[in-house]
Formats: sequence, C-alpha cells, structure tokens
Amino acid sequence: MSLELHHHAVVADAHNDLLIAVTARPPKRWAAFFRERWLPQLREGGVDLQVLPVFIGDAYRPEGALRQTLRMIECAHTIAEGNQDSVRLCLDGDDIDAAHAAGRIALVLALESAPGVDASVELFPTLFRLGVRVASLAHWSRTPLADGSGEDATGSRLTGAGVEALEIMESLGMLYDVSHLGASGVAHVLELATRPVMATHSSARALRDHHRNLTDDQLRGIAATGGTVCVNFFPEFVAKDPAEQTVDRLADHFLHVLDVVGPDHVGIGADFIEEVDHDTLPRCCEEEIPEGFRLSLPGLSGPRGLPLVTEALLTRGVPEDVVRKVLGGNVLELFRKELGRAK
Repeated sequence: MSLELHHHAVVADAHNDLLIAVTARPPKRWAAFFRERWLPQLREGGVDLQVLPVFIGDAYRPEGALRQTLRMIECAHTIAEGNQDSVRLCLDGDDIDAAHAAGRIALVLALESAPGVDASVELFPTLFRLGVRVASLAHWSRTPLADGSGEDATGSRLTGAGVEALEIMESLGMLYDVSHLGASGVAHVLELATRPVMATHSSARALRDHHRNLTDDQLRGIAATGGTVCVNFFPEFVAKDPAEQTVDRLADHFLHVLDVVGPDHVGIGADFIEEVDHDTLPRCCEEEIPEGFRLSLPGLSGPRGLPLVTEALLTRGVPEDVVRKVLGGNVLELFRKELGRAK
C-alpha cells in the first residue's frame, strides 16, 4: 500500500544540492551526467517536483560568488534543455502543472544564502529573470543581508539591505526561505512578511535542540503566513545520538510539526548530503569524516529512499490524505499560488 500511495502522490523535495555535483563536471557533461546519475534516482524515488538550490562554497567567496551563481543557474538550464523528455525548469504553477501532465519532473531554481548578490539587492530581479523562484539570505554565518543561525548569539535582525531584499522578493513572486536564518532574523521576517514564507529544509527544535532547527513558535509563525515547513533529513538535525538517527526518529519530526502547524503546512526538504559528497569529494577526503558521524539516515542517502518516508508515516498512523499533503501536495499548492505572481 505504501509504495502504491507514494508513486500515485505528488512528491516534492524542497532541497536537493545536486547542482553542486553536476557543476563539478565539465559543462559539456552537465546534461548527460544528470541523466546518468541523478535522473534514475529521482524517478525511483517518485519525485515529481525538485527544488534545486544554488549553493556557493567557501572556495568561491567572495570574489567568485556571482560567477559561480550564474554558472549553476546555467547548469540548471542546460540540464532542462538536454533532458526535455524528462524534466522542465518551471517558473510558476502553470509550468509545474504542464510538466506533470507531460510526465516530466518539475525543477524549480532557488538561492541558498545568495552570496553572489550580497548587498546589491537590485540583482534579485535579474536572477528572477534567469528563473530563480525561491531564495534565502544567509547560511551559517553573517552576510550583508542577515545572520545565519550559527550567529544566533548576536541577536541580529535583517539589515537594511535584507529588508529591501524581502520587499523586492515579495514584489516579484519569489518565495522567501527562512532555513538557515538566525532566530532574530526569522522573527523579523515574520513581522514584515506580507506573503507566505517557507522553510525549505528545517526540522523541529523541540525534538533536537540544534540552531538549524525551528522552535514551535517559529513553526506556527511560518504557517500563519500561509507557508510550508519542509522537514530536513540530515542526521545531526534529526537526533544528537547516532543510535537515534533513524527513519523512525525522522517520522517523529514530521509528526511533531504536523501537531504544531496542522496538515496543510508540512513538506519534505531532504537535504541529501551523502550523495552529493559522493559525487564531489575525492576518495582521500572521505576518510576525513569523523568516526560515527553520519551523512545520511539508513536507507535515505538519496532520492530513491523517499518511499521509506511514506511507509514510516503510514506506519505511525498518519492518514493517507495527510501523507499525500506532506509528500508534496502542500508544496505544490504553495508554488501554484505564489511562484512568479507579481505583487
């Protein structure tokens, strides 16, 4: 029953860093590498809608951040153009519906932290024209727009440029992503937002006290905007004890968020680190991962494991209609209403 439900439901993953892995290849290989390495996993996992974040590593910051941002955006377009029978880069809800009607996976571009923009917020409309539809303004540390959750001790809110960025994004129909944003920044966004915001990959702080997770008040605040909280699968955010880093504990996070915000505001933000690292790290560097530190939950190293989430939720008694919403119905509905809709 779980496999049947999973493959008949719309499955949306709000965070998969696969562009990092694809752009590590020569540009002439981008489309083919995606087809060979990632498309089969997405198909096996039943993914119908995949958000593709543009994440810029430290090696490119600050001087090369904008260049690498544009390079990764170009990669997404190249993937779509080279795999037109299988995927479509989507700009709004109509595009997503058309992709699904044609049996293709809908791809949506996002920015993670936006170091290529920094305080030059006038570039957000440029990036919107290039297809970006979701953006966050910080990662772990401080940016000219906001502080990441690793800087929570500063108590910093959005900067003036960060406030302007939020206004520009809302005017364009670009969704604001609060994942990675510091606690005071999240509060500031929730004070100012006039359109729905989302957390593309964040779990419940009540179950795992980590600064990357969201408190119950933050969860309620996001839901109150009409937004969606997409639960993160990264083991360190699911549980501190490696023995508890399991699919069942992940289900606890889903159930907790459902209990706090209700069935219409929960989704999936998998954040599959292990598969991306496998495609990018030299073999020698894999040995540097600390003993006992996990990059994935058992069975969830990549998209093909997503049916395990459906099985876990059904086993825990979540009704089928709610499971469908969590798997992708809520994210799809949010994107239909908000993506590319000018204010």
